[in-house]
Amino acid sequence: MADDSSTSHRRDPIKSSGKERRESLVRAKRLCRVGATGDGDVPVEENDMLTDKAGFLLDAQTSSSEFPPVEAALKAGAIPLLVQCLSFGSPDEQLLEAAWDEEVATEVAWVVVYLSALSNFATGVLVKSDVLHLLVERLATSNSLQLLIPVLRSLGNLVAGDSHTTSTILVPGHEITDGVIKVLVKCLKSDHRVLKKEASWVLSNIAAGSIEHKQMIYSSEAVALLLRLLSTAPFDIRKEVAYVLGNLCVAPTVGEGKPNLVEDHLVSLVQGGCLSGFIDLVRSADIEAARLGLQFTELVLRGIPNGDGPKLVEQEDGIDAMERYQFHENEDLRNMANGLVDKYFGEDYGIDE
Repeated sequence: MADDSSTSHRRDPIKSSGKERRESLVRAKRLCRVGATGDGDVPVEENDMLTDKAGFLLDAQTSSSEFPPVEAALKAGAIPLLVQCLSFGSPDEQLLEAAWDEEVATEVAWVVVYLSALSNFATGVLVKSDVLHLLVERLATSNSLQLLIPVLRSLGNLVAGDSHTTSTILVPGHEITDGVIKVLVKCLKSDHRVLKKEASWVLSNIAAGSIEHKQMIYSSEAVALLLRLLSTAPFDIRKEVAYVLGNLCVAPTVGEGKPNLVEDHLVSLVQGGCLSGFIDLVRSADIEAARLGLQFTELVLRGIPNGDGPKLVEQEDGIDAMERYQFHENEDLRNMANGLVDKYFGEDYGIDE
């Protein structure tokens, strides 16, 4: 983007330092390691299946320690047990034990969150199993907020791996990949703000992938929903949505320098009215959001054909928004904003009009 400070960082699940990647607009894919809902221990009846108990026990072991025994759990055969717990039983079993089945699935989904955040090896094992298919199935069939949150976070963590892992999990055109997008669209349409935010986070990880993954989202129903959310949703959702839209507009790059543009995506999204939402982020007191807004503004200034970018930014009062950083205490934002104003709105701006 505008300078080296815009380099992407994936959030480490335990500590704040991140691994540098350059496949996304401002940061690479983000892992999530968040504790369960805190409702307390759920009593287990003596005659319940051993696999039902396994989900709770493994959840407790993986979440109670800063360095949980992930490798030991994998060697003990945890993944097949998790798949079994997530799998649907017979229709009769579903009818008789639907509530218990969903409760177990919720605990198991949290285990997948922890495993996928803590261990690349665990993620590799998980993506080779039926876990992704089962997670998508749960998203498609359940309306339980307690279950959908860890399922979304599990899905987001699985696609937050390296590009090879993401390409292995989500192959454009495959049924499971189409299913992922459909269930994420379902969540974007939900009345629950947390589902909208979590689904946007997952999409931001997918959008940080290959050109094919960007095109897959761009051609889906998700874009229209995201554009509307960018202008109408609460701030935390708008920020997540902005990451998705921004990542759709830049191609994966290797090495230093500004990311290459996906021009047709950028032009279409700007025509769809997203620029005003990003300019609003520039005005935000939130440093992360302001940086994202400035970086997208740089894309527009640089990438809109026929040199029309500066005019579009000016029409949205973008110059005023950037000039607020002239003496800002944050050096990165100050340099970024001042640099854009000087480069695109200097003494020669508008002289040919």
